[in-house]
Amino acid sequence: MLIVLALVAAVAIGLALHFALPLRPTRGVALAPLLETAIAAVIYTSLTWLGLAESNPWLWVGSILIPAAVTGAVILVVSRARAAHDERERVRLKLV
Repeated sequence: MLIVLALVAAVAIGLALHFALPLRPTRGVALAPLLETAIAAVIYTSLTWLGLAESNPWLWVGSILIPAAVTGAVILVVSRARAAHDERERVRLKLV
């Protein structure tokens, strides 16, 4: 049942990442929280299947820090790719 706590923390961290990282207008507000939560759920479930108890701090560190790092990197890549694509489209459509 403590997975719900990990997922709520993941949603909060995902929202914080959305607002903290640059190029916010190039992505939807739900992308970071959804990605963060999905990664946290997979890691939490995997670590419990590997035998880590809910009282083990490595379960919590792994299910909070790893998704935050992965989500931050993915959001930066997606935002930069979208900004570059938008700029190419502006040039192609001669809107610049």
